[in-house]
Amino acid sequence: MNYVDVILPLPVDGLFTYSVPEGMEAAVMPFVRVKVPFGLTKTHTALVARVHQETPDGGMKVKPIISVLDGKPVLLAEQYRLWRWMSDYYMAPMGDILKAALPQGMKKEDGYRPRTETYVTLADGCRTVQSLHNALNILRRSPKQQEVFSTFLSLSRWDKAVETVADDGGNTAATQVKEVTKEELMNVTRCTASVIRALVGKQMLRLYEVEVGRLNGGGEPHPERIKPLNEAQRQAKDEITADRNASGITLLHGVTSSGKTEIYIHLIQEAMERGEQVMYLLPEIALTVQITQRLQRVFGNRLGIYHSKYSDAERVEIWQKQLSDTPYDVILGARSAVFLPYRRLGLVVIDEEHEASFKQYDPSPRYHARSVALMMARWSGAKVVLGTATPSAESYWLALKNKYNLVTLARRYKDLQLPQIQVVDVKDLRRRKIMRGMLSPQLKEAVAEALHNGEQAIIFQNRRGFSPVVECHQCGWSPKCPNCDVSLTYHKTTAALTCHYCGYTFRMPASCPDCGNTDLRDRGAGTEKVEDIIADEFPTARIARMDLDTTHTRNAYERIIAEFASGKTNLLIGTQMVTKGLDFDNVGVVGIMSADTMLNQPDFRAYEHSFMMMTQVAGRAGRKGRRGRVILQTTRPGLPVIRQIVAGDYAGFFRGLMAERRQFRYPPFTRLIDVYLKHKDDALVNSAAIELGSRLRQYFGDRVLGPDRPAVARVKLMYIRKIVLKLEPALGVTATRQRIRQAVDALLKDVRYKSMTVYFDVDPA
Repeated sequence: MNYVDVILPLPVDGLFTYSVPEGMEAAVMPFVRVKVPFGLTKTHTALVARVHQETPDGGMKVKPIISVLDGKPVLLAEQYRLWRWMSDYYMAPMGDILKAALPQGMKKEDGYRPRTETYVTLADGCRTVQSLHNALNILRRSPKQQEVFSTFLSLSRWDKAVETVADDGGNTAATQVKEVTKEELMNVTRCTASVIRALVGKQMLRLYEVEVGRLNGGGEPHPERIKPLNEAQRQAKDEITADRNASGITLLHGVTSSGKTEIYIHLIQEAMERGEQVMYLLPEIALTVQITQRLQRVFGNRLGIYHSKYSDAERVEIWQKQLSDTPYDVILGARSAVFLPYRRLGLVVIDEEHEASFKQYDPSPRYHARSVALMMARWSGAKVVLGTATPSAESYWLALKNKYNLVTLARRYKDLQLPQIQVVDVKDLRRRKIMRGMLSPQLKEAVAEALHNGEQAIIFQNRRGFSPVVECHQCGWSPKCPNCDVSLTYHKTTAALTCHYCGYTFRMPASCPDCGNTDLRDRGAGTEKVEDIIADEFPTARIARMDLDTTHTRNAYERIIAEFASGKTNLLIGTQMVTKGLDFDNVGVVGIMSADTMLNQPDFRAYEHSFMMMTQVAGRAGRKGRRGRVILQTTRPGLPVIRQIVAGDYAGFFRGLMAERRQFRYPPFTRLIDVYLKHKDDALVNSAAIELGSRLRQYFGDRVLGPDRPAVARVKLMYIRKIVLKLEPALGVTATRQRIRQAVDALLKDVRYKSMTVYFDVDPA
């Protein structure tokens, strides 16, 4: 008897075995989807991982699969290999990998329906000259039906086919017929559907469905539109293609606006000429808007786009196209693009490689798309280009150790100057009562001058909402989330207080629920408040805001970016979305509202992320015209990281960062694994965390830190504890993870902890 081991879309380890009923053997093969029973009443769409004849041990009763859902595999063997590696490395169940990888429509037996269009053709009984004459005579008493029928014959050329081509039996062969859609016929004749139904009922016309793609064509490719490289770009490209490093990985360290994208385009064209596929990863959906336009202009319909803002049906169709004989040659996408099928991957471009957005935090699998893409490239023999103006510490360290090829672009395209960064000490200005609000005189003056000169401005505030804290001025009451250990953020546009962790929302009260006082004051500022302040200060400015609240719809990114790029708006306020590689010609000024918000985060990467974000957002200024200006507001202007941002001194920043990381044993000198425990009982999760920490120390000694409460120690009514493991790279990956799992398994055997949730974050970003 045949059996199958399948992956179920459930957060459980291991594969599940089912039997193959008689008659289904030929249809069952690895990597097809099958419908299987689970439990007493449930069914799931599972993916076959293996077909075998090994009888399950112990006489276990095995349920049969219900049906086979595919005629051919929906996964490549290379993809399954990648899934297994991700499951092992990131300590995530294969079911979680499946859920993350497959579009939703492929995880349900009825989840995806191909898009079809209705076409009209001549009924079989009307395909002779005599039958056409008879039909037209019959329709003389129904003028509208006769008009529609005659128009159809003309549009489709069936009248010519019937008159000129006949077989031995007098029936026509439709050799020159043009297909006509029902919609087209209705539009041309201005008829209703009932008229066409009547003609179908009289067996004069017939309707049929044709599957049509949801994917928009990008037009014909135009490689002649590729711009020639300047000397610096050409030299950088030659160094990349020389492949003087055995890893095949190049870190392209180019300052903002140095022309990295044009180098990518040349490399992509050369890969396509070799018959290779290209994966081009970006950290944010917002970035795909501008890059898509640049790439489509050159590569046309050879380019496919893949990210979460596409509908599920569109993502299913892209997946299917990648499995077909005519896949896209280039896929541009966010981190989920690593899951697509690639049969001949030859080049991987990871733009803005430093970005933490490449890391998936929740839900599992908590993978890093950069690491996954590097593993894919290693197995397929593809070249990799990691591009950035601010390399991640780990990538730059590997480049200096000659593990990666390091290529540098130190000057902007056409030798444009980097922006002038002016640091403003807001603490001093407030002490001297020169500054009372959020805008320093220097920032006001710079924005006013830019707008007066017809230029644009960007204001960066890395916090959304109106205010992160609301407080009663009399008794100090402040609204907290009942489900999470966080304050509620006030959103003025909805007049609501919202938790950004669980989504809990309630209306802003008119008075304090504790003391009844109506003097409720907001503390701190998000992008909504900044928008109000800017609107009051610059009433003629055409303002747009880009944050999670304004970009939740599919086309919001495109609209906001297009309106700013065209000059319809001239002042853009945003969170870190505005820092990521966007290219605008006319930005004269960038304002960084509060550098301290980023610097004060309780994270060992806080300064690294701050340096990157502030350098990147500063790079949006002065990209095409005269030298841009950046106003950086902070209460601590003397910090070395501030001076290094002003000087563009990445090398100096990196040296200081490495000295700290080495001293305190952080990456790249160690690999981190965060272990989280969650339970609704605070005392129980605390007890379990202490016990697990003790078990882990038996294996890893002082490499184990904690358990501790994380910054947010309760989310969605679940209390959380965190244990950190700092592991030297020399420690074996497989053995390390086995020991961690042994400790966790031993803990969960205790009946007290059977409902405890334990999960892992490997290489937290």
